[in-house]
Amino acid sequence: MLAGGGSDSAAEMGPAELRELVDRLARAAGFDLVAVADAADFDADRDETLRRIDAGLMDGLPWFTAGRAERGTRPAELLPGVRSIITVGINYYAADGDDGDDVPGDDDGAASASASGRGVVARYARGRDYHRVMKRRLRRLTLDLSAALGRDLAARWHVDDGPMLDRATAARAGLGWFGKNGNILTPQLGSWVLIGQLLTDLPLAPDAPLAKSCGQCARCIPACPTDAIVAPYVVDNRRCISYLTIEHRGVIPRPLRSAVGNWVFGCDICQEVCPVNRKARAAGDANFGRRDLAHPDLVELLTMTEAQFRERFAGTPVMRAKWTGMRRNACIALGNGGDPGAVPPLMEALGDAEPLVRLHAAWALGRIGWGDAADALRRAWGEETDGAVLEEIGLALGELSG
Repeated sequence: MLAGGGSDSAAEMGPAELRELVDRLARAAGFDLVAVADAADFDADRDETLRRIDAGLMDGLPWFTAGRAERGTRPAELLPGVRSIITVGINYYAADGDDGDDVPGDDDGAASASASGRGVVARYARGRDYHRVMKRRLRRLTLDLSAALGRDLAARWHVDDGPMLDRATAARAGLGWFGKNGNILTPQLGSWVLIGQLLTDLPLAPDAPLAKSCGQCARCIPACPTDAIVAPYVVDNRRCISYLTIEHRGVIPRPLRSAVGNWVFGCDICQEVCPVNRKARAAGDANFGRRDLAHPDLVELLTMTEAQFRERFAGTPVMRAKWTGMRRNACIALGNGGDPGAVPPLMEALGDAEPLVRLHAAWALGRIGWGDAADALRRAWGEETDGAVLEEIGLALGELSG
């Protein structure tokens, strides 16, 4: 990730010429947006991040530590000699409907999917793992800049799996501004943008932060089904559907399950209601927008083997949720859908080897409450040995009898 240093041949170029080179090569590498931030420490962002960690808002992400925040907000620790941070964005938006004419911010894809017994996968995950796509393009940009300047460029690149605060960097560079849902909103593409950073030793003039804000708009806050946006610009990770369906490995809290709806990987609701996203346009990037990943059949998702799961989702972000996690999510979505046709596969899931799947299958059967659901739960009660699953079965039977 680090290239060697060398003489500063960039000094032979004027500031405008050097910046034109960066913009041109960045777009040639496949980036839709380019901006530059200075490499000063992110003191205010560090302090705010540490406050949120202390408040428990990042609980459930064991890798998001105070040490990571300290290191990631000091660019010179990540790249000695850093002089600027090239910040880039990739548009990943793709229409959701069959006709391809969806209006961003007025999406009904989740509702139509629910009616057909299908789940919903967040748009960014409908294609190749963006970490690989972004890093490959950042590497190409580094090599192309080195070749154009006639020297090895000292550089280090990051996506959101690195320690840098990617959204803070994007806001400083003027790539976009913070929305009240915590996302970066860009004037050109809304929030349907993947962000990356390239720390370099190039003496680039920084762009100014945008003089924009959400103003009085707060549509995203009441739109969040789990009330995860606890204040403007503040998200409680523990309540966010994206966290619950992806990073969370355990039992999804009962009070939040009905609010998850039919999202099985991630969530786009706070983006769909954002007026800024009405100006979004389809990416046209072959790495994103696969229709076959958008709305998986929930019964198929619940009943697929691990080998089938890997074959279906290999190379996509969906792999992060893992086979067991996605079957758990399918149980919740089926329970929320209320389709009596889901009862037989959910009854079968009561005998799954994974207690996590059995527990959520019991909850779903209690929600649907149709046909043989009660009898299946009573049989499972007599055979179950896991205490948490037994408790869930008891609650489900109580709801059915009530």
